Amino acid sequence: MHLDHVGRLLEHLAGQGKTWATMALTDIDNFLVGCAQRYARPTVAAIAGSVRSFSRFLLATGRISIELAEAVVSPVQLKFEHPRPALPWEDVQRLLHSVDTATARGLRDHALLLMMSVYGFGAGEVIRMQLQDIDWNAATIKVVRPKTGVGFTLPMLPAVAKAVAFYLRDGRPPATPTRHVFVRMKVPFTPLSGSSAVRHILVKHARKAGLDAAYLGSHVLRHSNAARHVDLGIRPRVLSDLLGHRDPESVSAYVRIATATLRDISLPVPTT
Repeated sequence: MHLDHVGRLLEHLAGQGKTWATMALTDIDNFLVGCAQRYARPTVAAIAGSVRSFSRFLLATGRISIELAEAVVSPVQLKFEHPRPALPWEDVQRLLHSVDTATARGLRDHALLLMMSVYGFGAGEVIRMQLQDIDWNAATIKVVRPKTGVGFTLPMLPAVAKAVAFYLRDGRPPATPTRHVFVRMKVPFTPLSGSSAVRHILVKHARKAGLDAAYLGSHVLRHSNAARHVDLGIRPRVLSDLLGHRDPESVSAYVRIATATLRDISLPVPTT
């Protein structure tokens, strides 16, 4: 139960001269209709969930005597209604080329962004990666997906190996007190603190590359990688495994942004 959502409901009731003790289902319906006119459907659904939980609490504690929770209706959430934000692959390449690898910070940023672009890593994977996860002899990288906790091994592609090697040799501070691969470039050289640090790196170089994207979150390169794989014809089951999705149908969200493949599909014209 989100207390802020409950607070909004109580404010609405107060405006109608009511309290939680005297509210009726029509009051809740009017409140949610008003929310639907101001907020997106996912937000309204979350508010409805909080109102439902609050109603159950009131009933269980004897504060109200009428069962209201089961009649609270949430807006329908259409699965994959909105495509996940992604960059065209040409823009991903522009982003990578914009990084100045003549500096230590640039070596770090280039290696990090290249890994995210090539493997579809999210911020969590690159932040948690440690030196022992890279096997230089076998040319592999060990990765653990944060959401599922599932670990697997990927081949270290030559371009990635080169970028990471240059960063570790010439960019990563030698006195770093952690075994995390990607660290801050200022004392005390601690690991990157979270997805916001990754997003800062991404946005900085996207601006330098002149990219005018509506959304540049820390997962945009992951989504761009997925869309690229769909364009190249990779099987959904394989893509789902690579991205670490529990549900193979999650790939459907990326099909919405794989426009290159969709443009090339020609449908037969029915004849009569």
